Amino acid sequence: MSKMTCVKMTLGSWTLGSINSLAHTVYALHLPYSRSRAINHFFCDVPAMLPLACVDTWVYEYMVFVSTSLFLLVPFLGITASYGWVLFAVFHMRSKEGRRRTFTTCSTHLTVVTFYYTPFVYTYLHLRSLRSPEDKILVVFYTILTPMLNPIIYSLRNKEVLGAMRRVCGMFSSRKT
Repeated sequence: MSKMTCVKMTLGSWTLGSINSLAHTVYALHLPYSRSRAINHFFCDVPAMLPLACVDTWVYEYMVFVSTSLFLLVPFLGITASYGWVLFAVFHMRSKEGRRRTFTTCSTHLTVVTFYYTPFVYTYLHLRSLRSPEDKILVVFYTILTPMLNPIIYSLRNKEVLGAMRRVCGMFSSRKT
């Protein structure tokens, strides 16, 4: 990838993300709230704020659905399609070692991508009538657990890290006996 393509992709994602966030913020700040302003959530997020509005929010919910589809599903489908092409190429590789290394790299990345995208898609694409208090658990998953697991998942591919983990686990298992 050329440096210019990388810069364009970076600027495009920052610009579109900023416009999307600004649109949601402006719209949410202009909704009239008449009931309690206590949000039953960990942070002030769109799905948590909508039940507090005293007007019908179906237009805004539709806007959330569209923006979620554009900003989450389209990139996820792009990543999935690109990995489909990678897997197609890998199946045609002659080297078993090359195939194994490629599968290891791809599976690690796909695991992180799936852990990150799945809760987002579920949170922002399912109907308001189907929301439950347990949805807060998903927020913990994509705001705390996934970023915490990300370095662990990637570092498990490193042989030195795996060796150190085995030594540490061995120390704990030998202490119990």
